[in-house]
Amino acid sequence: MNVRSASRAILPGLAVLCVLSGLLPGPDLAELWARIWPILLFVTSMTVVTDLLFTAGVFERVIGASARLARGRTFALWLVTVLLAVVCTVFFSLDTTAVLLTPLVVLLARRTGLPPLPFAVTIVWLANTASLLLPVSNLTNLLVQERLGISPVAFAGLVWAPAIVGIAVPCAVVFLIFRRRLTGRFSPAPARPVDDPVLLRAGYVVLALLLPALVSGVPVALSATVAAVALVCLFAVRRRSALTLRLIPANPLLLALSLFVLVTAAHAQGLDAFLAPAAGHGEDVGSLLQLALAGAAGANAVNNLPAYLALEPSGTSPLRLAALLIGVNLGPLITPWGSLATLLWAERLRSLGITIRWVPFALAGLLVTALMLPAAVAVLSWAGG
Repeated sequence: MNVRSASRAILPGLAVLCVLSGLLPGPDLAELWARIWPILLFVTSMTVVTDLLFTAGVFERVIGASARLARGRTFALWLVTVLLAVVCTVFFSLDTTAVLLTPLVVLLARRTGLPPLPFAVTIVWLANTASLLLPVSNLTNLLVQERLGISPVAFAGLVWAPAIVGIAVPCAVVFLIFRRRLTGRFSPAPARPVDDPVLLRAGYVVLALLLPALVSGVPVALSATVAAVALVCLFAVRRRSALTLRLIPANPLLLALSLFVLVTAAHAQGLDAFLAPAAGHGEDVGSLLQLALAGAAGANAVNNLPAYLALEPSGTSPLRLAALLIGVNLGPLITPWGSLATLLWAERLRSLGITIRWVPFALAGLLVTALMLPAAVAVLSWAGG
């Protein structure tokens, strides 16, 4: 049984046990639900949107157009991959980048005769580390936005400096590791014919309207749900066979809900006092780095979402919450279970016949994390001061 299978089998049962046994009191459960239901609705709606846009061919056409922009230069194609990974992660979330871009980029590399590994590593690292800029980029960000009650623009104003570090450092390390494979030229692959031009054009329209809506200050759950309903109605007319229950991310939702319940129950039983020494206090650089390192360690040990939830009470100010996000968003690059995005990425690669050697992956991730976290905390302190 792998990590994800074990989680699906065990965690929901433990969550139900916490509720039935009273380890999570009723008022705490009601408060938790009031907080998270809009977030879960957003995750569901965005999953429907991205899956239907993928089916319409939007992402494949964007990838193909981007490859043509590279004009046969491998380094330019890699830079385009970086841009796509960053944009997809910022506006659609790290899990979307891992699930949708990974197969497209790998298949594009194969069709052009390029080694897929540099592009695949770029995708998974940026899926994690580029997920700091907007609330929609990561579930942990939505939790922070909800706690602080700020707009997407204000959230970006808090974390913009470490977000830049989170993009620049992984890219620099990828280039240093794979620089010999990222030079030279390639032959662009021919574009595939469009299955349904109407769906494709409608997908472009939905995408063009949704992206600004996600940063406009309108509740993101509302924007995503309207987009999802519009696409579902369109597909009901043009391609009803694409509308299946598999569009609903039941397993990730159940996993997230179980983790919410378990960590909230642990807080009700005194988890705060147990973790306080590891999280520290204060807003000087050393204290912020201590909290970020605690978040990164927790993410690589168990997963970034429970790590954030466990340490959230230590985020007693916007600056400390941002430092915690640095740890749990930028830090889970070492273990395959550090984030759901990495697990999804690995599954996609396995389905494409690519095997990841996890020891070199962990060592490279440790290098990136060791360089990135102190730099990100330093610029956070500078920008926040």
